[in-house]
Amino acid sequence: MFDALKNLKEKAEEIAEAHGDKISGGLEKVGDFIDDRTDHKHSDTIDTAVDKAQGLVEKLGEKKD
Repeated sequence: MFDALKNLKEKAEEIAEAHGDKISGGLEKVGDFIDDRTDHKHSDTIDTAVDKAQGLVEKLGEKKD
């Protein structure tokens, strides 16, 4: 099971490295959509969540030398 989780993490890293900019843009769009649907009542919380998710994608996408 540990090997399966390790493989999953490696696959996520590969995807983030190859498509991080698209994922980040998608997260931004989803955040904007949710913000609109909640009548901007939770804008700060949504922005924080999007920023953290984008940071995680960026971290996953960093090349390991």
